[in-house]
Amino acid sequence: MSQHDAIEVISVKRDGGTLSDSQIDWVVDAYTRGGVADEQMSALAMAILLNGMDRREISRWTAAMIASGERMDFSSLSRPTADKHSTGGVGDKITLPLAPLVAACGVAVPQLSGRGLGHTGGTLDKLEAIPGWRATLSNEEMLAQLESVGAVICAAGDGLAPADKKLYALRDVTGTVEAIPLIASSIMSKKIAEGTGALVLDVKVGSGAFMKDLGDARELAETMVALGTDAGVRTVALLTDMATPLGRTAGNAIEVAESVEVLAGGGPADVVELTVALAREMLAGAGITDIDPADRLRDGSAMDVWRRMISAQGGDPDAELPVARESHVVPAPATGVLTRLDAMSVGLAAWRLGAGRARKEDPVQAGAGVVWHARPGDAVTAGQPLFTLLTDTPERFERALASLEGGYDVAAAGTQYEPGSIVIDRIG
Repeated sequence: MSQHDAIEVISVKRDGGTLSDSQIDWVVDAYTRGGVADEQMSALAMAILLNGMDRREISRWTAAMIASGERMDFSSLSRPTADKHSTGGVGDKITLPLAPLVAACGVAVPQLSGRGLGHTGGTLDKLEAIPGWRATLSNEEMLAQLESVGAVICAAGDGLAPADKKLYALRDVTGTVEAIPLIASSIMSKKIAEGTGALVLDVKVGSGAFMKDLGDARELAETMVALGTDAGVRTVALLTDMATPLGRTAGNAIEVAESVEVLAGGGPADVVELTVALAREMLAGAGITDIDPADRLRDGSAMDVWRRMISAQGGDPDAELPVARESHVVPAPATGVLTRLDAMSVGLAAWRLGAGRARKEDPVQAGAGVVWHARPGDAVTAGQPLFTLLTDTPERFERALASLEGGYDVAAAGTQYEPGSIVIDRIG
């Protein structure tokens, strides 16, 4: 390994230069091993945030993060693999119906997921609302389940891209989370190390998303598609709307219940639309073009895979889901048409009710969250329930109600409302 020092590397990026391959390899490795101090890496992260990186730098940085840990290998499986990553949103329960749906079409889905932080929910938190279900599997258990069931949703092991774990925590406390090169390399180092053959990225745009601006979201999507392509993974991205929350629920147990409705052939139209759109992309990436995933929702085969997937990880698919002890109904203020429902307001309310966490070590309430009884375009009647807030700790209602204030608009009856498509664009 060529010898560099941290100040030299920081100075290049501070002055707007480009880092060499050996500088990138050295600094990522040295930081992972403790040879570069946190304050030095945070200076470099800030320089990257302010001055950016070119495609070669981002690609090399991602490769160096992958090289910091192990790589998984799914080549022994009897079917191709495809995975999906969402940049996070409100009511984004899509992974739950999507993984079993794609598996029901003959593609193995190794979905390494995370926990929620702030206003965006975590897939593992949702599934842990199911009695007995466990998130942690060994690599051997994961491979066995992929072969027998076809889908697994579990926690990423510590062995994948340990450089990312360390750098992510640092970015969180140094105001450098928003650097697109660092977001892209963080997501893609884990997904490439995971060893999937095809990857579909769901890049959210709008108030409830990490990327509020369409231009930023497009830049992130294009960067990640390029990284996947450079690494030999068939990668596409869909830019999807997160101005309005997905479905009718934001929480843990209540999102599981909504996902089961989708698998049963029902559920909210927007959740079904996005699930099927992402499934088609995953199947195409894996080389399967003659199966329509919508048929597998209708015929019950996706539900069969869901039940086997939950059972394989110790969960009881027939168990009653936890229910919050307290509820509070917010009535519609007027009769008319709901024309706006702000995803960030709903996400904050669910978080404040106990569905999410402020720090990684905080517990979450399985039953907490928000149900909305109308979506933009629906007619509402004054005094009828518009939201139901759920929590075990009623002292939380006040702050949750405050976050919903100003988060929705009701227009006069007869107002025309045209909801746009949930998929804004496709990249790749």
